[in-house]
Amino acid sequence: MLATLAAFAGQAAVIYKWTDSGGLVHYSDQPVPGAEKIFTASSPAGASSASHAIAQPQGPGVQKPAEPGLGYSILAVTAPSPDQTFFGDEVIGVALAIEPGLKPNHFITWHLNGKQLDDHGPTTTQFALQSLDRGAYAIAATVTDQQTGESQSTGSVNFFVRQPSALAPLHQKP
Repeated sequence: MLATLAAFAGQAAVIYKWTDSGGLVHYSDQPVPGAEKIFTASSPAGASSASHAIAQPQGPGVQKPAEPGLGYSILAVTAPSPDQTFFGDEVIGVALAIEPGLKPNHFITWHLNGKQLDDHGPTTTQFALQSLDRGAYAIAATVTDQQTGESQSTGSVNFFVRQPSALAPLHQKP
């Protein structure tokens, strides 16, 4: 990653920015239909290239680069695992990795299938989902600065819930 950032330090880079149907802003180095093309400036001598480059956090659930502005080097949903399957009434643990830790005047909002979850506090980085119906789900988090309105979002992590069938006893929970 450092080699990639160093390569961009002396030259301009192209970043693509778009807003999804849920209103979340995304950034990527890959073109996306309808995305706005943004050219980053090369850094002046002696200036930090970090303000001109977008860092790529590591770990499960990371699907997009960290956005400049809020200064989080890592912001990713670490639980559940991507494409994890849960059975019956299993409790689904949800966790957010955030480095450095949540800053003052910043708050977290969680979204399940694009709908905001309102039953968690604004600083909650871990919680449990219980009694979800059978189906496919996507969980994501957004950190927002209350003063500036700037935000940084994780990529969505998809997971699945299966329910045993009373009609098919062989397909019960393993």
